[in-house]
Amino acid sequence: MTTVYLNGKLLPLEQAQVSVMDRGFLFGDGVYEVIPVFGGRCFRLDQHLDRLDCSLAAIHLASPHTHAQWQHICAQLIAELQRDQPAPDQMIYIQVTRGPAPLREHRFPAGVRPTVFAFTRATPASPTLPAPIACVTTDDIRWARPDIKSISLLANVLMTQEALDSGSSEAILIRDGQVLEGASSNVFIALNDVLYTAPRSRRILAGITRDLIVELAPQYPLPLREQAIAADDLARAREIWITSSTRDLVPVTSL
Repeated sequence: MTTVYLNGKLLPLEQAQVSVMDRGFLFGDGVYEVIPVFGGRCFRLDQHLDRLDCSLAAIHLASPHTHAQWQHICAQLIAELQRDQPAPDQMIYIQVTRGPAPLREHRFPAGVRPTVFAFTRATPASPTLPAPIACVTTDDIRWARPDIKSISLLANVLMTQEALDSGSSEAILIRDGQVLEGASSNVFIALNDVLYTAPRSRRILAGITRDLIVELAPQYPLPLREQAIAADDLARAREIWITSSTRDLVPVTSL
């Protein structure tokens, strides 16, 4: 990552600066999106941008760009990285905060322009057969709106670190006796010849890769149901896997 996008300009990373009064820095008042790039092309870009729009609307922040403008920004970043470090597969990160305000106050400031930041980095090519991982279960300590892709990720960070400290790769989150999702992924299980994943709701962040699997499922003999998964079903499941934009689909072989 050598070139980033910040408020309408492409800059070297070391020259990019954001005010310490930015509400993203002070309050975590912003949202983000992560878009995989395969072979130089953004994966399901419209779906990712639709989700970004939903997150922005949920925090009462107008989108600073149209889809066409976002697409142009992504294309610029892809081209910059290809020039500096040729890489067919990349990951684009987009972040929009409410912007810098003159005072640190909880209420929304008037007349403030949002801060728009984006970058891309190379990612290793996805293997045909991804390496399986170990997961732990943990109580979901996040706020009540994980469907908003908020930059306020302290709870996710803590739960991820808990998994890593135990020798695992991901935390599967449990609330009210139900499996919701991973700290940075969605969860599927195969049980009694049926594939299950938690339904779309305010309790989960519906992943773009998750939605693709839901779309593809009717082509295969194993039926898929979007319904609540009991925590006890994890121990009885024939298979468990997680999905995300940065991991694709990964089997879980130890819990």
